[in-house]
Amino acid sequence: MKINIKNYKQIVVLTGAGISAASGIRTYRGENGVWQEFDVGQHGRVDRLKDNPQQIWTLFGALRAQLKSAMPNQAHLALAALEQNLRPDQQFTLITQNVDGLHQRAGSVNVVELHGNIRYTKCANAACDLAPFTDENTYADAVPRCSKCGDVLRPDIVLFGEMIPALPGWQAKRALRECDLFMAIGTSGSVAPASNFVRSAEYAGARTIYINLDPMEPRNPAFKEEYLGKAEELLPAML
Repeated sequence: MKINIKNYKQIVVLTGAGISAASGIRTYRGENGVWQEFDVGQHGRVDRLKDNPQQIWTLFGALRAQLKSAMPNQAHLALAALEQNLRPDQQFTLITQNVDGLHQRAGSVNVVELHGNIRYTKCANAACDLAPFTDENTYADAVPRCSKCGDVLRPDIVLFGEMIPALPGWQAKRALRECDLFMAIGTSGSVAPASNFVRSAEYAGARTIYINLDPMEPRNPAFKEEYLGKAEELLPAML
């Protein structure tokens, strides 16, 4: 089913881990998901920064290692092409739960990263003025320390137990206010606050579409259309 993008003025797309699976990035849930190997309570929570920061780096350092060879797939490229070919009166916002930066590498410009970007490292001390910096180190053997304050360094991402930063949260809400086409791609639709975005889009009168490998369970009635399959196959045909 092809979507006639010309009919829409405010397009909002939400992506999750499923869109990057074809790039070799493991999803968190489902078969061979990250949470089948790692206990999120032990490796993904912000508390570990104080009592066992090496567990944070064991998990997310492994993701950095995957990204060294990962490339954007056809789903990423299809969304980038959509944005690049819009009319001046059309707006496009890509909200992603992913931290892999593959949307930007594919050419997407207006990207809202809800959970940060694994390619950056920052100081765990909120009072420290060290600016986040690009970093490919995995720190598999030793926890890195800040050169300014001596506290531990951490990936520049939102850990479990942390709030979504104010700026991306506000950017997402602003885009959804006047949304007339909303697509959720490669996401379980169960993680807040992104799980509530479709309700905002429905309230704004948008056409709401769910695209994923597996059906949403339980189904969210705010999604009026559901298409099941691989994002890298469906999106090029639909867009």
